Amino acid sequence: MPNIAMLGAVYDTFDYITRLRFVQTIKISKRRKSVYFCGQTLYNRFMEIKPIAKIVSPLKEKFGVPRQSGRVDIISKIVFEPYCRDKNALKGIEDFSHLWLIFEFDKIEYDKFTPTVRPPRLGGNAKKGVFATRSPFRPNRLGLSVVKLIGVEDGALLISGADLVDGTPIYDIKPYIPFADCIENAKGGFSDEFKNYKIDVQSASEDFDRLPSDVRRDVISLIAEDPRPAYHDDERIYKMTYGEYNVSFAVYGKTAKIIAVEKI
Repeated sequence: MPNIAMLGAVYDTFDYITRLRFVQTIKISKRRKSVYFCGQTLYNRFMEIKPIAKIVSPLKEKFGVPRQSGRVDIISKIVFEPYCRDKNALKGIEDFSHLWLIFEFDKIEYDKFTPTVRPPRLGGNAKKGVFATRSPFRPNRLGLSVVKLIGVEDGALLISGADLVDGTPIYDIKPYIPFADCIENAKGGFSDEFKNYKIDVQSASEDFDRLPSDVRRDVISLIAEDPRPAYHDDERIYKMTYGEYNVSFAVYGKTAKIIAVEKI
């Protein structure tokens, strides 16, 4: 059944009984791609899409995931759904260095259109229009990221730089075309202020120091992006999951200290 949130504030004005009738109307109208209710056409086009793949990543939860793709070179894998596992669908893909991914913010609960959001980097107080941000709280919960293609491995795509939680459904993949997609002198709005923002990261944990070097590198790079909400400026302890490890850290000024590591 289509997401009722697409119909905006109309649904929210109904009482319980009317909502039940409304949902039934959607089910009946689905075949003709339109919704008629109380003599009015409320919506005359539904597009049904289903995932073509999912991502396999060491980023197991939302906290700690980079806010933008390409910021941290995390190695991930795109595993295709059975109906898309045809080698012909990947013919020529290795001629490209980067790919666009269209995906769903499936860990987000969203049931009502909100025209403004509070970007975390702005301290959680300043409001911006949802379409002027990359907030996951958006009408169709769709995201767009560019990633580096490392290669094709047993019918899956090995990539780096993804900002996606493990298991994220992917709806489409397109090649990144430099002459068309790279725009010189483009303006980045409020995000330009934070493009070079990082914090220092130090280890105060012997357990962390004994982890494999690639794990230590990735964890340090993730924490350097400062995954905390901007309005958190105290010395509370944060936990981030990476692969099979829970990593605890605290931030003192502009320096993060890794204080403990637990194997899950």
